[in-house]
Amino acid sequence: MTDAATTASSADSHLHEDGSIERLTIDTIRTLSMDAVQKANSGHPGTPMALAPVGHTLWSRYLRFDPAHADWPNRDRFVLSVGHASMLLYALLHLAGIEEIDADGNKTGNPAISLDDIKQFRQLSSRTPGHPEYRHTTGVETTTGPLGAGCGNSVGMAIAERWLAAHFNREGFPVFDHDVYVVCGDGDMMEGVASEAASTAGHLKLSNLCWIYDSNHISIEGGTDLAFDEDVGKRFEAYGWNVLHVDDANDVGALCKALDTFKATQDKPTFIVVHSVIGYGSPKAGSEKAHGEPLGDEAIRATKKAYGWPEDAQFLVPDGVRESFQGAIEARSKPLRDEWVAMVDRYRQAHPELAAELDAMLKDELPEGWDADLPVYEADAKGVASRESGGKALNAIAAKVPWLVGGSADLAPSTKTLIKDGGSFQAGSYGDRNMHFGVREHGMGAIVDGMALSHLRSYGATFLVFADYMRAPIRLAAIMEIGAIFVFTHDSIGVGEDGPTHQPIEHLATLRAIPGLDTIRPGDANEVSEAWRCAMTNSSRPTVLVLSRQPLPTLDRSKYAPASDVEKGGYVLADCDGTPDVILIATGSELALVTEAYEKLCADGVKARVVSMPSWYRYEMQDAAYKESVLPGHVTARLAVEQAGSIGWDRYVGLAGRTITMSTFGASAPISKLQDKYGFTVDNVVKVARELLETK
Repeated sequence: MTDAATTASSADSHLHEDGSIERLTIDTIRTLSMDAVQKANSGHPGTPMALAPVGHTLWSRYLRFDPAHADWPNRDRFVLSVGHASMLLYALLHLAGIEEIDADGNKTGNPAISLDDIKQFRQLSSRTPGHPEYRHTTGVETTTGPLGAGCGNSVGMAIAERWLAAHFNREGFPVFDHDVYVVCGDGDMMEGVASEAASTAGHLKLSNLCWIYDSNHISIEGGTDLAFDEDVGKRFEAYGWNVLHVDDANDVGALCKALDTFKATQDKPTFIVVHSVIGYGSPKAGSEKAHGEPLGDEAIRATKKAYGWPEDAQFLVPDGVRESFQGAIEARSKPLRDEWVAMVDRYRQAHPELAAELDAMLKDELPEGWDADLPVYEADAKGVASRESGGKALNAIAAKVPWLVGGSADLAPSTKTLIKDGGSFQAGSYGDRNMHFGVREHGMGAIVDGMALSHLRSYGATFLVFADYMRAPIRLAAIMEIGAIFVFTHDSIGVGEDGPTHQPIEHLATLRAIPGLDTIRPGDANEVSEAWRCAMTNSSRPTVLVLSRQPLPTLDRSKYAPASDVEKGGYVLADCDGTPDVILIATGSELALVTEAYEKLCADGVKARVVSMPSWYRYEMQDAAYKESVLPGHVTARLAVEQAGSIGWDRYVGLAGRTITMSTFGASAPISKLQDKYGFTVDNVVKVARELLETK
């Protein structure tokens, strides 16, 4: 007998003696994973092979998930944070018989993942991409791949369940009582975002959350002891988690005991440390060579022989495997969902107002009149900081949309993002609406994404300069097309005395570079109200709101164009008679500046136009005729003014145009001194505009 076969036989002795169909199903998951990676000539076979017993046990015995209704609101969530092990999830989805749901929420009658889809693993347009993608494949709860991200998302999902239960449940009506399960690995444990999220979950005592940690001690470079040798279990004990250990991933009995303990734990999240052998049963078992590359034909044959599998069979699903696995899931979950549907029908009669809220929320709709009280501001030269007007808009909406829930990375008094009378979301007060994320920007972003994936209109806030700490979850929100809202204040050198460490320069350009992200930098209080309106109606894409610390003059909308034009991304704010000679373009705090320069130029007989450009993303969605009406191609004298880097503005000013932007970091000084130093003055805008006209 080969070493691989010896290892397999020894470990398999832990599987249920009377569970031959279970053993067959587990080995089906393993061999499908090996075969798919080999055919694609890329991927990660080792972890699916090691964790097949864990996935099978969790799905067949514990996970509440109706294959015929993958969007059941009260289903348990399964998050594969080790997204590179995607074949584990795809094999489970295939064997479970998950039915596909299209982008409009309709069942197509097709399997979410067929055997042909598994054969197309990692191929163009397949339903089985290299890492799981939300919206792309039915049954995938969140997009994972960047390690630690799924861990953070899961905390948001667990928070959402607690909030939903506190808000909607009534005596005799447990509308929400689901759990969140995560499979994570050594890489997740090394990433800071997982630690931030775990600390948050422990503080909040999220007993509906279970992380299953695959401790295989292997990384791409070799053993994890090259860089990582801490006792992870003790770390999680310090976070306030219930820590359990399973010494062998194949010991189904021990795993069930741990999961039963999780289900019985009511005062803290659960962390199950499962020790596994990566590439289990193969000649490369326990080696980094089983991690991120195909095993090779010879090793696959040896592994299948060790499993007692036909050595040359590829993509084999033995008779009875699908039926057994689907039957186990349906026998438990279908009655639960049927009972839930009947209970919600009774709930509609007993609590019609709450039921109406529930229906709207689950459809990602907003209540009638949700925006009726958005503030409208009169002209005011002194004005108000857009973070202040942003806070007022937030509260006007929150009063009408109960499921608008969020918070700040320990900066709510500065970002003005507290919901008035919203209470603090804490253990024991899960129905309150103000989250306290602590100084954990990356974790906050990942948690906000998880909340949005559970239909909450979630937001997180911090200073713009710290957007870099949470760029990954912002990017993932855009990939997933979810309506998360990210509020960034202190948006420019206007931060003043705090200096260059707190003055964002390159951040607007990097945010605007993310496909599908609506980055809005409103120029006055009325544009802020409209920006929030845009954010709330963006249920299928994330929004970034970029707001100022310093006051912004409120423009006279009886004289200039209405702020409602913000929805178009860019619009003509002020104009001249006929064709303009020069166009001034600005966003945010610079909008009032260029408007004042416009008035000066007009007084001197210059035909000028002001274009407010709060959202490049929205502007690019407009048709060519509209864009030509705003920025006529024959008008080449264009000047863009923004207290940020110049990257990207060339698309709007062209080769003949100019920018007044930042080419260096800022400095610590009062804002007026900084504006003089870097040229953000009316006189300088007028001067540069005249230079453009002279060289036209």
